[in-house]
Amino acid sequence: MLYTITFNPSLDYYLKVNNIRRGAVNRAAGEKLIPGGKGINVSLALKELGNDTTALGFVAGFTGKAILAEINERRLKNDFIEVEGQTRINVKIKSVAETDINGEGAYVTAGDVTRLVKKLKKNLRSDDWVILSGSVPPTLPGTAYADFLDELKAPKGVNIVVDASGKLLTESLRHKPFLIKPNIYELCEIFGIQHTLDIRKITDCAAKLQKQGARNVIVSMGADGAVMVTETDQSMYVRAARGQLVNSVGAGDTMVAGFIHEYIDTGNYFKALNFATAAGSACAFTETLPTREQIEYVESLML
Repeated sequence: MLYTITFNPSLDYYLKVNNIRRGAVNRAAGEKLIPGGKGINVSLALKELGNDTTALGFVAGFTGKAILAEINERRLKNDFIEVEGQTRINVKIKSVAETDINGEGAYVTAGDVTRLVKKLKKNLRSDDWVILSGSVPPTLPGTAYADFLDELKAPKGVNIVVDASGKLLTESLRHKPFLIKPNIYELCEIFGIQHTLDIRKITDCAAKLQKQGARNVIVSMGADGAVMVTETDQSMYVRAARGQLVNSVGAGDTMVAGFIHEYIDTGNYFKALNFATAAGSACAFTETLPTREQIEYVESLML
């Protein structure tokens, strides 16, 4: 089983605004409301690819109920814990440029995290996957993922994946996660360096994260592809397919799902990275998470 953990899901409100004007009343040319949060996106993408997945995490208030109603409608297996407060609303404005305004999140306590650990622990088996993705609410510390894994004490053979930024990612490295996936901006932030597309420098930084505990590291670079260093001492680079950017939200999550899906199928790092990069690109080229057929088509363009 693949379990995704979303500490801070969202109800994403998309607004299309033609030529938005600052300091003025703007009229939307289109709008939609969909469930968000990186772990939920990973679960939805894995489900589309045919993998058995269960989404876990925290929801609160009427926004949390709206998320549950939508993912239940999509028949996504889930077992969220209800907490105090309100699940956040993230506003995604699509105009000449993309502008995101993300809310803070619900009131999640250390006791709530313990409840989640107990829920997962009773079902977790060797060879399962646990994917921790995204931000945490402001009520939790930057060590929340590491603390969660401390308490979980996952059985040997469980594959841990972490897709997060800052301390959420770096503090989790002591648990030797199977995979981490910082994007290029997050990587540069961790090492305090200027944004770079120097593949050798990116590879060196990824290798440093590996020395700190990560078994495998993917650095996603959007339209510029992805770099990976593996626990088998391989380093590789895959170019992304070319296409029109429609919506970047969820591209990194679809990439994580694509890698896990293909690695489970083949056990081959390069094939998994190639499919993952195609999945991320396919997401960027569509308004919503891509179908399997769309991902496979984009992958065919990369061969």
